[in-house]
Amino acid sequence: MHSISWFTVRLLIFICLSVAVQTAHAGEKITIAAAADLKFALDEIVVLFNKVHPVDRVETIYGSSGKFHTQIRQGAPFDLYFSADIAYPRALKKEGFAASEVQPYAVGRIVLWSPSRDAVRMTLADLADPAMRKIAIANPKHAPYGKRAEEALKASGMWEKVEAKLVYGENVAQAAQFVQTGNAQVGIIALSLALSPELAKQGGYALISDGLHQPLEQGFIVTKRAMDNPLAQAFARFMVGKEARAVMTRYGFGLSGEVK
Repeated sequence: MHSISWFTVRLLIFICLSVAVQTAHAGEKITIAAAADLKFALDEIVVLFNKVHPVDRVETIYGSSGKFHTQIRQGAPFDLYFSADIAYPRALKKEGFAASEVQPYAVGRIVLWSPSRDAVRMTLADLADPAMRKIAIANPKHAPYGKRAEEALKASGMWEKVEAKLVYGENVAQAAQFVQTGNAQVGIIALSLALSPELAKQGGYALISDGLHQPLEQGFIVTKRAMDNPLAQAFARFMVGKEARAVMTRYGFGLSGEVK
């Protein structure tokens, strides 16, 4: 009886130690809400980050910067927020929803992109062509890239000529999907998406002058929810480091002062 009890005790100790070891190796997890223009670049950056933090998990959710801004104010469980318009994280900081300063991380560009037309030689004036039946942009109401597309079309005098042709994506990635699937002949999308391996092999692009719209200055914050989360702080530091910067540059993201 005594030996059975000792065996039971040892078994319980072993089970407890096993659970502790598994817990220790489970790592931490963070959830990032990120603007859709970051889809390909940030995915690569997360892979690089995971090499340094192999037992930790980084979940990325891509969408509209404006919608994420609203969701964070309503208590959405995001640890970091990357916005295509730095005004959104600045507003959250002012309202007490941030645990860090607002960190600028990129200046984006908009382009004309098409897999079915020679977009490389295309200009905004070409959008008036009757053959261009549908033109995809992100929804200007909550997507910064859509707002800048609207600004560029108005500044170039093309808005009234093409407004009836416009189809709106929930975010800039969905706008690109409309063009990919043939639901639009051309799209005004993010340069970072046009440079992605997936879209680059399908079609070309033409840069739209950044003098036609407000700058696409982008920024991120660690949210108040992640105030005491060391993994969130570590990712924020990694994002402004050399490895991440190299990826961002490859996807056409400049920094303030770099973009002409």
